[in-house]
Amino acid sequence: MHFGAHVSIEGGVWNAPANAAKIGCEVLQMFTRPPQGGQAPEIDAETVKKFRAAMKKNKISAAYIHAPYIINLASPLPHTRGYSIHLIREELERGSLLGCQAVMFHMGSAAGVGEEKGLQMAKEGVEKILKDYKGSCQLLIEMSAGAGAIMGDKFEDIWEVLQAKGGHKVGVCLDTQHAFASGYDFRDKKALDKTLKEFDDVIGLERLVLIHINDSATDLGSHKDRHAHLGEGKIGLAGFEAIVASKKLKEIDLILETPWDDGSVGVVRDLKILNRFKLSEPGFMGFLGLSGFSIWQ
Repeated sequence: MHFGAHVSIEGGVWNAPANAAKIGCEVLQMFTRPPQGGQAPEIDAETVKKFRAAMKKNKISAAYIHAPYIINLASPLPHTRGYSIHLIREELERGSLLGCQAVMFHMGSAAGVGEEKGLQMAKEGVEKILKDYKGSCQLLIEMSAGAGAIMGDKFEDIWEVLQAKGGHKVGVCLDTQHAFASGYDFRDKKALDKTLKEFDDVIGLERLVLIHINDSATDLGSHKDRHAHLGEGKIGLAGFEAIVASKKLKEIDLILETPWDDGSVGVVRDLKILNRFKLSEPGFMGFLGLSGFSIWQ
C-alpha cells in the first residue's frame, strides 16, 4: 500500500512526479488533458522520456490517470457517447506510453434513457473502448455518489458493466466518499469489513485496484459528492485507520482527492495521517481518542 494525491501537470505532464514528491507522495494521480475535455497535449517520445525520468528521480512508484469529467457512456446523444469512448481509449493509449498503471472514469448519467438501458449502454461503451486494445494501462470503473441519474453508485451496477466483452480485464476504483454517500459504511473496522464483504460477494475483491481515500462532508446515503479532509467529515479517522490496517487492502494504493482550498496544507496533513496509521499499531486512534490527534499537527 502506497499513498498519494491528485497533482497538477501544469507546464507539462513530466512535472507531475516532482509536484507529488514535494508534498510527500509515493504514488500520484493526474489528468493528462484538461478535465473538461478538449485538445490534449501530445505524448511524444521526448515527453515519455522526461516523464519516466521524473518518476524515477522523484521515487514515485506508480502513476494513475483520471479521465475527463465530461464522460457519459449513456448519453442519449450518439456524438457524446462516441466522444466519451474516444477520450477514454485515447487516455488508455496515452497512459500506456507513459507507463501509467490505470485510467479511471465515471460512467456518466442515465438521464433520458433510464437506469437499465443506461447500464447496457455503458457496458457496450466499455466493449468499444477495449476493442483491439493491446496497451498495458488498465481501465478502471470508479464508483459514484449516485446524485440524480448518475450511474455506478451500487456494486451491482458496476458488476453489470464488468460483464462486458473484455470486461475481465477491467478493475474498480473505490472512492470512500462516493461509496459512503451511496450508503456503504466505512466508519470503523466492523463497518469496513461488512462493506468489503459485500464488495467481494458482488464484484470480487480481486477486481479492486485503487482507492480514492476521502472523508465525506455529507451523511451516509446522502448521494452527494462532497469531499472533506480526513477526520473532518462524516467517516472519521477511525474508518481510515481501519482501511490502512486492513490485510485485505494491503496491496491497494490510496489516492487523496481532498480539497486544495488551502493550497497543499490540508493534503500534506492528510498524507501525514495515513503514514501515522501505517506506522502505528491497529487501534491507535481508539487508544488516543480523537483529542490526541493534535500531537500530529
